[in-house]
Amino acid sequence: MASIKLEKNKKNEKLVNVLAIAIPLAVALLIGIRTKIDLGSWTKILPHIIGILNTTTSITLMLGFIFVKSNNIAGHTRMMYLSFIQGSLFLVLYILYHISNPSTPFGGEGLIRPIYYTLLISHIGLSIGVVWFVLKAVYFALSNQIEEHKKIVKWTFPLWLYVSVSGVIVYLMISPYYSN
Repeated sequence: MASIKLEKNKKNEKLVNVLAIAIPLAVALLIGIRTKIDLGSWTKILPHIIGILNTTTSITLMLGFIFVKSNNIAGHTRMMYLSFIQGSLFLVLYILYHISNPSTPFGGEGLIRPIYYTLLISHIGLSIGVVWFVLKAVYFALSNQIEEHKKIVKWTFPLWLYVSVSGVIVYLMISPYYSN
């Protein structure tokens, strides 16, 4: 696997911070478009693909954790690259789905309803915040700032794992209500 390296400098640090703000804003703006764009019926399958991506991201994050704890840095690096790629693909597919389809209302009733919305709100809120942590962790790793990387992943890993796992749970809870 080719090794990607970044230079440690203020320009790259600023880019990470700008992207951490720009990505969630762009997602919010794109999803907030009132007029839906007709991309065809194929987009109806995207929530299921997104659910799979959240599941596989959860798995690769856990494998990356196991690898780093067993001092298998090459395995850890591969899992983190894969997690980052899956997260990026998730984001693209999430936007495509939401700009081309109406929101799906949750149909559950009783106690399950507040549970669903608590999970959904925490998932969305933390998914916005975790962008900065992930970008910072990746930047530190790629610029060989390993001590800084270790410090930030103590926060990044549990947040990212929560966002991935809660995404799977939210998907499983709302999937019965998707229209065909």
